[in-house]
Amino acid sequence: MAKGKKVRWGILSTANIGLEKVVPGILKSPHSEVVAFASRDLARAHTALAHLGLRSHARAYGSYEELFADPNVDAVYNPLPNHLHVPMTLAAARAGKHVLCEKPIAMNAAEAEQLRQLPRDRIVLEAFMVRFHPQWHRAREIARSGELGELRAVRAVFSYHNVDPQNVRNMADIGGGGIMDIGCYPVVGARFLFEAEPVRVVALVDRDPNFKTDRLASVIADFGYGRQLSFVCSTQAVPHQSIELLGTKGRVEIVIPFNAPADAPTAILIDNGITFDTSLSRREIIRPVDQYAEEAEAFALAVLGEKPLPYGIEDAIQQMRILDAIFESERTEGWAKV
Repeated sequence: MAKGKKVRWGILSTANIGLEKVVPGILKSPHSEVVAFASRDLARAHTALAHLGLRSHARAYGSYEELFADPNVDAVYNPLPNHLHVPMTLAAARAGKHVLCEKPIAMNAAEAEQLRQLPRDRIVLEAFMVRFHPQWHRAREIARSGELGELRAVRAVFSYHNVDPQNVRNMADIGGGGIMDIGCYPVVGARFLFEAEPVRVVALVDRDPNFKTDRLASVIADFGYGRQLSFVCSTQAVPHQSIELLGTKGRVEIVIPFNAPADAPTAILIDNGITFDTSLSRREIIRPVDQYAEEAEAFALAVLGEKPLPYGIEDAIQQMRILDAIFESERTEGWAKV
């Protein structure tokens, strides 16, 4: 790799997750630069560039197709609503771009499988930024070390309160609802920590009578050999998030698992259960890390041929199979195989 070479990014849409989290992270990546922003409203693209201080460094486009046609764009970040993830990722990759696509990668596994059609030299990554934060790697390292004994259970909660009918998370026909938006994080987290895949799931789901989206779900996933994931996710509950690993000898808690602050330290707790008030827990502090910057840098290095990514299209398809099984369990009111 030539010294100083960078991946040139184009950004699709002015979605908040991009403007507030992911694009600032990309700008921190040493091997990345943002050269284009596209919106179906050209004025909004210009506003986004101004908001990010990129007016003199990047081009604004009034359509996604114009961005795809730009030969100076190497990679595309796709934070569009869920129903546009696969179509726009396919269009970008067929135009020769690598794609970082927001989660979930698709509306279902069958749609995700369309991504297998892409040229093998195009990199597509589902944007689960948590897998690049060192607090998750440290938690897995502790589990691997045997300090927890046998890892038996992962337990998680992820919730927020949003009843805005104009918010895409409350639009069922384009992939809204809590399982697709935030329930996917405990699933990918358990896969990461167990280093295994679930074989079956069961779910209890409550749907909003107006939005028809899942607003509260409790899910159990069987990872085999006595290992279980259990989680609750909600779009209409008090904002909260937690995840813990339960072993036969110890427990680990990631204090802010999913929305770790970019500019402040985070912590994990290691507890051996001697006291129930956790007063004897060991607290490990993790340096401030922007997980979006870590994700962007890992992606950029893969595009530049420096270091392969541990996750690709097949991982994203498997993730969708698990979400599909959760919805199948809701439909059948019983266990569903993955």
